[in-house]
Amino acid sequence: MFAAERRQLILEMVRANGAVSLRELARVVQTSEVTVRRDVRALEAEGLLDRRHGGAVLPGGFTRESGFPQKSHLATAEKTAIADLAAGLVEEGEAIVVGAGTTTQELARRLARVPGLTVVTNSLLVAQALAHANRVEVVMTGGTLRGSNYALVGSGAEQSLQGLRVSKAFLSGSGLTAERGLSTSNMLSASVDRALVQAASEVVVLADHTKLGTDTMFQTVPTDVITRLVTDEPPAHDDRAATELQALADQGVQIAVAGALGGGASGGDPAPAGRRPRRDVSLPGPRRGQGPGGGPQLRTATVLGEPPTGERARVADLRRR
Repeated sequence: MFAAERRQLILEMVRANGAVSLRELARVVQTSEVTVRRDVRALEAEGLLDRRHGGAVLPGGFTRESGFPQKSHLATAEKTAIADLAAGLVEEGEAIVVGAGTTTQELARRLARVPGLTVVTNSLLVAQALAHANRVEVVMTGGTLRGSNYALVGSGAEQSLQGLRVSKAFLSGSGLTAERGLSTSNMLSASVDRALVQAASEVVVLADHTKLGTDTMFQTVPTDVITRLVTDEPPAHDDRAATELQALADQGVQIAVAGALGGGASGGDPAPAGRRPRRDVSLPGPRRGQGPGGGPQLRTATVLGEPPTGERARVADLRRR
């Protein structure tokens, strides 16, 4: 394929999807990521697209948000690996909240195997993935349906989360930086995500490497509130993504990298500046919602006005504040 043909195809993919990773571009045009990066630089110089860490977006992508059909085809292998690793953070009998997104949908498919789980969500796709799971209770928020990502948003969703307390929140977004934390391109989605965060003792962000260093309009989770980031292994040449991971680790975020060291994550202290952070970096001390021993202080609660009964009351571990 000639350079002009490659660049035309790259431009068509970005226009169709809003954002595409270099890995995906290289796979489709059947060339190396180094070559694709040169093509992306050339297209950026012509003002036809913008570069982001590990990918390319439409010009003005700061406010652009792709719909679900487009997002579902982006970084699919990375999202699968992230979901596999994140599912290992959920224990039998826990109560958690799961936000909307294609990565959280992948997580939900794996959570269907965790017995005694209670999942509160504003995502129709997450609820659908868990609809037929044995011994998994799904609680949906109220709200207005936002068709582009099949999520319930608005004051109804936010009010239904008031007084809720769970152990963990699993969220995704459009971008993640050490400076601002997790962000998204839609105001209504951001507001509901903030309500989900308020309900949880720990906040786990699921974000593939293409979102590292990307900043979008509405902040959802400040960096100092993020307990853990589950991401994929950035390409070896992506120093900017590695730098962002280091900056997040320096601010106390635990980092678990899917696919590293045979698919797992190892513990250790943050690496010196300029080096990639070691996996699953330990926190420097207790964070929000943690007791003196570093563990989450969980409280029991009634979920969205529904009184607990029997075995569910024992395992759900929820109560009204």
